[in-house]
Amino acid sequence: MKKPQWVVDKERDKRAAANHTVWLFGLHAVRDALQNPAREKLRLVVTRNALDRLGDAVTPGENGCPEPEMSDPRRFAAPIDPQSVHQGVALEVKPLDWGKIADRCMGDGVRPPRVVLLDRVTDPHNVGAILRSAEVFGAQAVVAMSRHAAPETGALAKTASGAMERQPYLRVRNLADAIVELQGMGYLVLGLDGEAEGTIEAAVEGKRDRAIALVLGAEGPGLREKTKETCDALVKIDFAGEFGSLNVSNAAAVALYASRG
Repeated sequence: MKKPQWVVDKERDKRAAANHTVWLFGLHAVRDALQNPAREKLRLVVTRNALDRLGDAVTPGENGCPEPEMSDPRRFAAPIDPQSVHQGVALEVKPLDWGKIADRCMGDGVRPPRVVLLDRVTDPHNVGAILRSAEVFGAQAVVAMSRHAAPETGALAKTASGAMERQPYLRVRNLADAIVELQGMGYLVLGLDGEAEGTIEAAVEGKRDRAIALVLGAEGPGLREKTKETCDALVKIDFAGEFGSLNVSNAAAVALYASRG
């Protein structure tokens, strides 16, 4: 009996994911990855100067750290973009598996949980900056789609400056389904839309003790209609002047601050 196409596609994607690796680069990103026991590490390419700067973070066998491969800084041996600011170090790793929404978004019982959802935000620098903000403000997770979203890359990790090793970055097939799942867990889901009438502050007034999820869209197109329809409410950031605009990473930081419990 012939397998349905969706089964074939799922099996193909699973095989591709199993073989996929990422090259991280830059001192902060690589140091934090080396110290993360959950990260599967494959190859470490490093110059003598970078090895000295990494210090005890490079201890072969500890946390799965591989034996360093020494490289001439003028002919850096790692297969990364020559324009990358690698600072003399690159680490080949397997992507992290953060589990599912139910695993990561229940909260810790200490403070009301916060989650950031990204609707087609594809710029790795923006996502890296959002991961940093999410870590600073104690968000449970950043959630993005499996496709049409920034994957885990060296550029994303470098911008995140180590946060990618600590801040859960979940990938889902369908963002609307993820929103519905969070709503079923008790989350108030707010979509950021510059044309909305109400502000974040007004929407969370008297509700800061609740779990809150913030949904942000790509710069330009913003949230898709299906995403808007699924959110509990659409809100905007209250600007001082008649015109205000932030890029998506700055908007995420402001929204997390405005909704803090």
